[in-house]
Amino acid sequence: MAYKRLNKVAAKIGAAVGRADRTAHKVARAGGVAQEELKAIAKQVSALQAQLQKTTKRLKKALS
Repeated sequence: MAYKRLNKVAAKIGAAVGRADRTAHKVARAGGVAQEELKAIAKQVSALQAQLQKTTKRLKKALS
């Protein structure tokens, strides 16, 4: 009788650990995706900064 209870408790614990593990993997995957997106955004910002510098130079030349 006690073994059945222990088996049920062990199964519940195992299921909870499995759910937690799945959630942890999802979070880790999402973190990796977010990191890649941040890299892409940083590249875009750098390109926009360079474009702004060129435009500023042209505008200064045009005004002088």
